[in-house]
Amino acid sequence: MAFFSSSSNAGVNAVQKDIEVADPPGDSVSSLAFSDKADFLAVGSWDNSVRIYEIGPGGKSQGKAMYQHEGPVLSVCWSQDGSKIISGGADNAGRMYDVATGQSTQVARHDAPIKAVKWIESPQSGILATGSWDKTIKYWDLRTPSPIASVQLPERCYSMDVQYPLMVVGTAERHISIFNLTNPTVLYKATQSPLKLQTRVVSCFKASTDQGFAVGSVEGRAAFQYIEAKDENKNFSFRCHRVTPNNNAKDVVIYAVNDISFHPVHGTFSTCGGDGTIGFWDKDARIRLKTFDAAPGPISASAFNRDGSIFAYGVSYDWHKGHGGMTPAHPNKIMLHACKDEEVKKRPARK
Repeated sequence: MAFFSSSSNAGVNAVQKDIEVADPPGDSVSSLAFSDKADFLAVGSWDNSVRIYEIGPGGKSQGKAMYQHEGPVLSVCWSQDGSKIISGGADNAGRMYDVATGQSTQVARHDAPIKAVKWIESPQSGILATGSWDKTIKYWDLRTPSPIASVQLPERCYSMDVQYPLMVVGTAERHISIFNLTNPTVLYKATQSPLKLQTRVVSCFKASTDQGFAVGSVEGRAAFQYIEAKDENKNFSFRCHRVTPNNNAKDVVIYAVNDISFHPVHGTFSTCGGDGTIGFWDKDARIRLKTFDAAPGPISASAFNRDGSIFAYGVSYDWHKGHGGMTPAHPNKIMLHACKDEEVKKRPARK
C-alpha cells in the first residue's frame, strides 16, 4: 500500500522553466544554504570552494564572493543574522567567511573530514556545531580557538540538522543520535534508522508543532520519526526515487535520496534523488504535491530560501559509484525553481 497518494497536479513534468545560476562551481555541488536575512545563496563544492551568489528578481544571479578550503567542501551554513558563512570540508577544517570584511578564517578543527556544520542560535548566544568522520560533534564559540565541548558519536557523522532545541545526527551503521540543545553534551536519545541501508540525510521538521525528523537513505526510501513516545504511532516510511521501466516491478531501479528540505512556512518538504527527479510532499496529508524531472543526472543538494518562494538544487554527480563514476560528461549546475502555492502548501489530511 502506498503511503502517499497523488494530488491532481502531481504528475511528472518533464519541461521546467527553472533558471540556471551563472558561473557554477567546477565540480560537484555538495551543499546549498540560503541566508535567513536576504536572498544570498552559499554553495559548497568538491572543487574546494564556497561560492556566494545574490539571487535577484526573476531568478537573476550574480556571484558576490568566493573562498577556499584545502580539500572538498562538504557542508555550508549561515549564522542567523546573515553576517557569516561557515563551511566544513575534507581538509578537517571549519572556516568562517565574514560578509562585511570579505575575510575567511579557520574556526574549527577535527581529526578527520567535517561532514556537517550547523549554526545554533540559542536564547543566550550563537554557537557552531560541527560533525565529523572522527566520530565526534564539537561545539565552538567563534571568539575562542578551542571547542567549548565535544561529544562522542557511535560512528562517523554523515548528516546533521538543527531546529532548536532539537539536533539530530545521522551516522554510519544507521545510528541516529538525538540531542536536546538545552543540555547539548548529553545524549537525549539514541536510536537506529528505520531504513535498512545507509543514511544519506537527516532533516528536522520545520513549521511544525511536533518535534521530529526525516531520514533518507541509499535505498530510495524516506522515513519520518517523531521524538516523543506518545507520537510514535505517527512514524512511517515510504518509497521514492525509484524507476520502473515498462511498469515491470521486477526491473525497478533504485536511487539514493540525496537530500530532504522542509519548507520554512508550510512545513511541507522536498526530496531529491540520484534519478534526477524532485518531489514535493505533504507528510501530514500523505500527499505527493508535485514531482518533476529536473535533470538528466543526479540531484545532489537542495535548499528553500527564507520565505520558501525559491527552491535551489544542485545537478551534479553524487558519488554513488565512487571516484571512477565521475566523468567529464556529468552535468554540473545550480538551478532555481520558483515555487507555486499549489506545489508547497499543505492539503487537508486524508480521512
